[in-house]
Amino acid sequence: MLMKKIISAVICLCSSVIVSYAQSPGVYGNVYIPYPQRTGNESVVYFTRNLSAEGLIAAYERVNGNIYGKVAVKLHTGEQNGPNILPREWVKELVKRNIIREATIVETNTYYQGDRYTTEAHRKTLKVNGWDFCPVDIIDEQDTVSLPVVGGKWFTKMSVGKNIKNYNSLVVLTHFKGHSQGGFGGSNKNIGIGCADGRIGKAWIHTRPGAGQWSIRKEEFMERITESTKATIDYFGKHVTYVNVMRNMSVSCDCEGIKADPVVTPDVGILSSTDILAIDQACIDILYAMTEKEHHDIIERIETRHGLRQLSYMKELGMGNDRYVLIDLDNGCKRITAKDAAKGLKPFVQKR
Repeated sequence: MLMKKIISAVICLCSSVIVSYAQSPGVYGNVYIPYPQRTGNESVVYFTRNLSAEGLIAAYERVNGNIYGKVAVKLHTGEQNGPNILPREWVKELVKRNIIREATIVETNTYYQGDRYTTEAHRKTLKVNGWDFCPVDIIDEQDTVSLPVVGGKWFTKMSVGKNIKNYNSLVVLTHFKGHSQGGFGGSNKNIGIGCADGRIGKAWIHTRPGAGQWSIRKEEFMERITESTKATIDYFGKHVTYVNVMRNMSVSCDCEGIKADPVVTPDVGILSSTDILAIDQACIDILYAMTEKEHHDIIERIETRHGLRQLSYMKELGMGNDRYVLIDLDNGCKRITAKDAAKGLKPFVQKR
């Protein structure tokens, strides 16, 4: 009953930001567009198979040219004891070696009732999961702030954690994996859901007034995530960069914790870019380049949720390029394809 009252209270605020419920979402979020059929410019995406702290550092250092000052590191810290979240030791190396200077991990409270629903519970979960080696700012702990959404069709502004404005730069460090509603969770989802505050912004993205808590789905849901992301990255401008780690890729998000589905997709490596669309697209291309056995579960999750609309809508909003040059950091920085990156992968063995 309490949750229903909370949802009703925040949904009544939606009329001030929703452009129109008569808007129509895009289509074909379940259809993969092969690289030769895409048009436009190419961005640079770096790739390493070195799944370690050293690999993470190597990938990040290729794309950190515009990161300065007080740095927010946005990552998914996960529910308690989740088996698939990013290795804390890797991130600790980035911080402790001053690879990312003045770094603070930033998170927001969740929209669902779980281990991170309240700030108090969230702080406990951060400690349980080992994220207490550096400052962690739950940016909606005290208040929210609205950032403009330029060119959106669902929103004119997005409600995010107020403390996001305390930072000069944003490093988006993403565990790339599946997602129960988004199909996949890449950099776009990490920001779009992860920076929206837990009571207002997330409600605007997930919930239709008068309907259930998770009533917005498929293409419309992908578009709302993307508009939320755009608000945040427009705020940081050139001072934002992206690293995606393709490891322990369950079809489930880290928000499902120990209830996540088993991982059957092989580990791949680490990608980095200053282009959010290019990096998420490259990860998707690598998945599609895998064998049927290797990618069946995660591709099914992506397509049944129409998650590919995240990519096409980012392109429509001018957030990046879906064509890219993939640079292999392990082999003399030569140009490779997604198919090259997907070759010779070892069957996944669950790491506990």
